[in-house]
Amino acid sequence: MTTALVLKYAIELVAVLLLALGIKGLSKVRSARSANQLAAAAMALAVVGVLVNYLGAGGIDGAAWIWIILGTVVGGLLGAITSQRVPMTSMPETVALFNGCGGMSSLLVALGVALYPAVGSDGEGAGSVVEAISIVVSVFVGAITFSGSIVAMGKLQGWLDTPAWMQSKARHFLNIALAVISLVAAIALVGSGNGLWLLVIASSLLGIGVTLSIGGADMPVVISLLNSYSGVAAAAAGFVVGSQLLIVAGAMVGSAGLILTQVMCNAMNRSLTNVLFGGALGASANQADQGEYQGITSCSPEECALTLETAQRVVFVPGYGLAVAQAQHIVREVAELLEAGGAEVAYAIHPVAGRMPGHMNVLLAEADVPYEQLIEMEAINPEFPRTDVVIVLGANDVVNPQARNDASSPLYGMPVLNVEEATTVFVVKRGLSAGYAGIKNSLFERPNTSMVFGDAKKVLTSLAAELRDLGVGKTPAKVG
Repeated sequence: MTTALVLKYAIELVAVLLLALGIKGLSKVRSARSANQLAAAAMALAVVGVLVNYLGAGGIDGAAWIWIILGTVVGGLLGAITSQRVPMTSMPETVALFNGCGGMSSLLVALGVALYPAVGSDGEGAGSVVEAISIVVSVFVGAITFSGSIVAMGKLQGWLDTPAWMQSKARHFLNIALAVISLVAAIALVGSGNGLWLLVIASSLLGIGVTLSIGGADMPVVISLLNSYSGVAAAAAGFVVGSQLLIVAGAMVGSAGLILTQVMCNAMNRSLTNVLFGGALGASANQADQGEYQGITSCSPEECALTLETAQRVVFVPGYGLAVAQAQHIVREVAELLEAGGAEVAYAIHPVAGRMPGHMNVLLAEADVPYEQLIEMEAINPEFPRTDVVIVLGANDVVNPQARNDASSPLYGMPVLNVEEATTVFVVKRGLSAGYAGIKNSLFERPNTSMVFGDAKKVLTSLAAELRDLGVGKTPAKVG
C-alpha cells in the first residue's frame, strides 16, 4: 500500500467522523449551524483526499487540473451567491435543487466510468459485476433524483401544475411501463454493456412521472425522500469509483433521509405508498364539506393588543404565510415586548408547517428567536389548555380541528396543534382561502377564535405599535 493511499484513507476516516458529527448536530436547532459547518469541512477534506490519491498514483495532467479548478471556482461562486440571495421563502425550492444536483453528480460519475472504462476499485477492471451493478444503481437512482427534484422545485415555485390526466389511474400504467423499461435496460447493461442511454432516459422520465402527480401538501415528504435518494445514489457512486468515503457518507445521508421521510409521513398520518401513488392530499377534498363559513369573528390589531396586554402565556404558531411575508423579525419583536411585560412566550412547531421539514425552525432561527422557545407539537399540545392567547401566523391545515373530530375530512387522523383549547385564538391570515388540503378550517368558526385579516408582517407591525401605546414592555418608573 502506497503512502498516498494510506494518507487518503486517513483523510477519509477523519472526513467520515466529521460528517457523522455534523449530521448528529443537525438534530438540534442550537447546534445546527455549527454542525452544517462541520459537514462542509468534511466535504472539503474529502476533496483533498481524492486529489492526494490521484497525485500519488501518477499525478494529474494539466487539462484535468483546469477542469478541477474551473469546477471548484464556478461551483463555489454559485453556492456563495445562492446562500446570500435566495430568500427564506424559496429555501424549499433550493433544497429540492440541491438534492437534484446530488443525483446528477452521481449520475455523471457513473456515466464517466461507463463511457470511459478504467480499472475498477477491485482491480478486476471495468467489467466486474460489482462495478456494473453499481453503475446501474447510480444511474437509475441518480436520474430519478435529478428529474424528480427539478419537478418538485418547479411545483414549489409555481412553474408547474399537475395535468388532469396525471391525477387519473393512467399515470400508474405509464410509470409501470417506464419502470419495466428501466429494468430491461439495467439487465442489458449488466449482461452485455448495452442499454446505458435507455436506462438514463427511462429513469429520468420515471422521476418526472412519479413526482409530477404529487400535490403540494405532500412536498415536505417528497423533499426528504429525494434527499434519501441522493444519498443512495452517492453510495452507489462510491462503489463505482472505489471511494469508501462516498459509500459511508451516502449511506448516512440515505438512511437519515429515509428516517425523516417516515417522521413526515407520521406527522401527516399518511403512508409513503399513499404519498407516492395516491395523488395529492387535496384530491379527496371534494368529498369534504366545502360550505361557506358561518359566524366568523374578525378584529383589528388594536383589539388583539388589548387582549394581549393582560395575557400571562402566549403561543405563536408560525406557518408558510409568515415566511411569505418575511415576518420572522417582527414576530420576535412582538414576543420581546410581551416578555418584557411579564408574559411567557413560546412557539409551537408542527413537523410539516411550511414547505419542507424544519422550515419554521430555520426561519425563526434566522431572527435569533431563542432555541428553547421552539416547542415541538408533542410537547406543546398539553400546554394549550393553560394558554391565554394563541396567535396563528399563516398556518392552516396544521391547526384544523377536523383532523381530530371529523372522520369525513381528508385530514382526519393527521396530528395537529390543538390551538382551539386555548382561551383566545387570533388567526392572522390574508383571507379565508383553504390550505394545501383544499378544505375549510373549522377553527375559524370557533367562538374563541378571531380573524385578523392582512399580511402577517403588516399586522404584526401594527400590533407592536399598539402594544407600545398601551405601555406593554415598558419599564415602570421608579418611585422616590
